[in-house]
Amino acid sequence: MNFGDRLKTLRTQKNLTQQQLADRLGLTKSVISAYETQLHRPSYETLVQLSRIFRVSTDYLLGVERSADDFLDISGLTEEEKQALRGLVRAMRAEEQF
Repeated sequence: MNFGDRLKTLRTQKNLTQQQLADRLGLTKSVISAYETQLHRPSYETLVQLSRIFRVSTDYLLGVERSADDFLDISGLTEEEKQALRGLVRAMRAEEQF
């Protein structure tokens, strides 16, 4: 899946029109359309804004990662809670090796 496909999928999953997304980014609808059809690529700043709007990494948008589900938003958790989750992930991975 390319950037344009990922963007369109994320946009439609959030029930946003091209115009609504363009308004949030301070762009025009035609620019969003050009992104989705691979005619243009976003600037670094726009890419970062898109990642924040859709709560995915820039790597995901660019196709470097396979799935947005591979990442868990742990912002807002205490350091102890984050450490507990990391320990759980390590334990689950250790089980998979057996």
